[in-house]
Formats: sequence, C-alpha cells, structure tokens
Amino acid sequence: MNDKIRWGILSTAKIGIVQVIPAMQKGEFCEVAAIASRTPELAKKVAKDLGIPRAYGSYEALLADPDIDAIYNPLPNHLHVPWSIKAIEAGKHVLCEKPIGLSAAEGQQLLDCASAHPELKVMEAFMYRHHPQWRTARKMIRAGKIGDLRTIQSFFSYFNDNPQNIRNQPEIGGGGLMDIGCYPISVSRFIFDAEPERVSGILEFDSALGTDRLSSATLDFGNGTSTFTCSTQLNPYQRVHIHGTEGRLEIEIPFNAPTDRPCKIWHQTRVEIKEVELKVCNQYTIQGDLFSQAILNNMPVPTPLEDAIANMKVIEAIVESHRTGSWIEL
Repeated sequence: MNDKIRWGILSTAKIGIVQVIPAMQKGEFCEVAAIASRTPELAKKVAKDLGIPRAYGSYEALLADPDIDAIYNPLPNHLHVPWSIKAIEAGKHVLCEKPIGLSAAEGQQLLDCASAHPELKVMEAFMYRHHPQWRTARKMIRAGKIGDLRTIQSFFSYFNDNPQNIRNQPEIGGGGLMDIGCYPISVSRFIFDAEPERVSGILEFDSALGTDRLSSATLDFGNGTSTFTCSTQLNPYQRVHIHGTEGRLEIEIPFNAPTDRPCKIWHQTRVEIKEVELKVCNQYTIQGDLFSQAILNNMPVPTPLEDAIANMKVIEAIVESHRTGSWIEL
C-alpha cells in the first residue's frame, strides 16, 4: 500500500472546500485525489481551484474509481448513511460528517453494513475530539486536576435564518440540535466517558422554517450532570465549562478551534487560575491523518461507529423529552 491514503470527496459542500479539503491536503498521510459533484462543471472548477487531480460529474463515478482508497462524505444529513453505504459497497473506507444520520436506527444500518465489511474503516467526523485541547482537558480531569467531575456546561450558537440553507430544512435533517447540539452531547459523553442515564430537554421551533432554533437540555450521568443550550438564531458564541469538586476547566473555543492562533484552556483551583496554551494546529488535518493511519496500519479508528449511534440516541431522547414534557430514560 502507498504511504498515503488516496481520498475522494463526495460533493462540493462548503465545509469540504473551505475547511476540510485544504486541511487534509496538508496532512502527512492524506492525498486528496478526486472530487465529485452532481454538476460536472462545478466539480472541475473546485478541483482546479484546490489543485485536485480528478473531477467527476457524479458520485457514482467517483465511487467507481479504483484508485480511490477512502471517501469523505460531507453531504446533507439525510444523505450521510445512504451514500456512505454505497461507498462501503464500492470497497471504500468512509469518513462521514456528523451527525451520522437522521436517527439512531439509520446509524445502525451503517454499522451493520460496516460490520459486514470488516476490512474497511468507517468513522463519524467529529473533528473536535482530535484537537489537543480536548485530549489535554480529558487527561487533566483523569489526573484529578479538578477533583471529582460533577458537571459540564456548554453553549454553542450562530445566526442563520436563510430558508435555502440545508441547516434550516427539517425534512433533510436540519435544525440546531442536529447541527450543533450534537457537539455538547458528544463532549459530555467524551468527558464523563459514559452514557447519560436520563435526559430532559426543551426546544423552540421557528414557525416559518419548522426547525428548532433554540434548544436546551440536561443530561444526568448518575454521578454528575451536563447542561447545554444551542441556537441557530443567536449571536455566534461557544464555550464549555467543566466543574469538579476541587477546580474547573474552561475551554475558550471548544468546537470551531482556530487554526491561526493557539487555543486556550483556563484551569482554576481554589488558589489560582492558570492558562494552558496549546500549539497552533488544524483539527481537520489531525482527523484526516489519524483516520488514514488507521487504514495504513490496519488499526481501529479513533472513534467507533457505536459512539455515533449512542450520540444519536441522546438527540432523539431530548426531542422525545420535549414532546412529552418528562425525563426520558436511556
């Protein structure tokens, strides 16, 4: 096998051409070899702009390319599972954007397909988990730097009320909880290293768009809690606070970590506040290289698909809690 994985990009989605592809092109183990669009002219333009050797006018043509090892799938949420399954059946490894699908049941379909092809690697692209700031935070917590972990508070918001934007189209998996609420849920499970026992949530919907624009939830882990609010119609902001019996951690930019300056963690104890500065890096580059190395070395992927399904179950439980007005057991 080559010392680099040859990647094909399934669509010209903005997140891919603006963030993920340029980052992967800087990776040690990634070679972005082809890109596909339903519009051949667009595929050719993006390929030229980004220096990608091959462009395809259909997703099927990309999957049929024998020189492509792995597929990155940044399609809209309702196309995550169908096209990831098609990629697996075409013999490609798959890195699929979050959330993994429209439901936990749909995610299970992808897991079943992946399990039938154990020679292929499949992972959800929760890029934040690979950033050193989160690896550092979890290491500090496990080392007892904040005492016993008790609660996590997260906030994530942006403003977008454009009805043409896929994030504002409920029939294809739009809405704040699916788009950004999945992050604080994932963070809570990642830091507690456990699944919540029960959840409670409340959602506010945009009457014109039909999507949830303001969502808040509480996750009960038995030995601690996590609370979060996310919104698609508030001033852009994000922050995570992690509290323990002896101190706390504050993550300055927890999810969309900057690539042009260091990230910061503030560690407060009963006697002082220390600033932990992380080296400048790109979490998308790290993600691409880690996934590529898993393929090259035939090792497990950093985050198994079971984790993606577990995250979807929490999202569904929050929606059910809002509908019923009660706690939902998991």
